[in-house]
Amino acid sequence: MSRAELEVDPLTAARLLLGAKLVGRGVTATIVEVEAYGGPVDGPWPDAAAHSFRGPGLRNSVMFGPPGRLYTYRSHGIHVCANVACATDGVAGAVLLRAAAIDTGHDTARGRRGVSVTEAALARGPGNLCSALGITMDDNGSDLFDPSAPVQVTLGELRVGESGPRVGVSKAADRPWRMWLPGHPEVSAYRRSPRAPIPGDSD
Repeated sequence: MSRAELEVDPLTAARLLLGAKLVGRGVTATIVEVEAYGGPVDGPWPDAAAHSFRGPGLRNSVMFGPPGRLYTYRSHGIHVCANVACATDGVAGAVLLRAAAIDTGHDTARGRRGVSVTEAALARGPGNLCSALGITMDDNGSDLFDPSAPVQVTLGELRVGESGPRVGVSKAADRPWRMWLPGHPEVSAYRRSPRAPIPGDSD
């Protein structure tokens, strides 16, 4: 499969990335949890929780394509998080990589995360995933399908998995746009933002 497979809506892209192989600076992993994000109100998938909701800017331009590019940002100004752009060039859509199971490079991942971290927790959570695979802000905009890139992804078959609300978002908080592969201890626990409306009152 190739980048053309990601020229789809964020939910389909999320299912394609579930079970995909991710390589980052000496570590390979299987993606086991993702979250889909849409775009501006005038786009095909309006999403108030997306960084792209207010339109393109210098910070979020990678979310507007082309697909297959890595969009990185800092959560709370500290932790690097990684997204895979999808849809077509000029249309915003992305998939947040929330958790992965380490396949090879365990010692390298543990060296980045700390010797006391359990195996299941090495890449659990988007910030920990980037730390374990050595993904940095300098990777923003990189081509995940370039064989010479330090961070690469190999897609597999479309996976359905299980789904539920996204973690920690205060807007569009009830959308079941988080997806995961059941049976993996690397999948993170659901935490609803204290700023989100009560369940059932949010788009």
